[in-house]
Amino acid sequence: MIARWLTATLDFLRRNHDDQLQWQLTRQEDLAELRLAKALAEQEQVAQLKKQAQLLVHELAVTKTINNNDLAMVKTRCKQDLKDYQQYLQSLDKLKISLRESYAHLPEAVAFTIHHHAKQLLNNMWEATDNQKKIRIEMQLLQFMTAVHEDSQAALQTPHQPALPEKALAFIDAETG
Repeated sequence: MIARWLTATLDFLRRNHDDQLQWQLTRQEDLAELRLAKALAEQEQVAQLKKQAQLLVHELAVTKTINNNDLAMVKTRCKQDLKDYQQYLQSLDKLKISLRESYAHLPEAVAFTIHHHAKQLLNNMWEATDNQKKIRIEMQLLQFMTAVHEDSQAALQTPHQPALPEKALAFIDAETG
């Protein structure tokens, strides 16, 4: 009984193995085609990834070049802005000296106050981030400087009569009031 059971089991295993071999033989072409298609798909995917990598490297190089150019332009603008700011400050220092000469009879504090107000307008203009605000403050500075200049000219035209820088002081009063 054990021998029959063992023989039946071995026959079953052989038939199963033979069936599997037969199936593999009949499907060998299909399996070969699948392997080839898989290999081709992998090669195509590798080629596509290489192409994308090359495109990314190119885009990165272009972006880096653009960023370097932009950085150089910003640095140039900043240097020019710094130079302009220094020139503004020098101009305001000359204004203070001119005021002290034109109004020698007045305390130095008046010239310093006018100079300080002009410097404050300059700083506000420089620190403004909104272009409209920057232009508005620049116009205020220009109007203030014009008022100071007109006051200085008036004081020089009438040297025998002590005067005040009325327009400049009125401008400061209007700004703070």
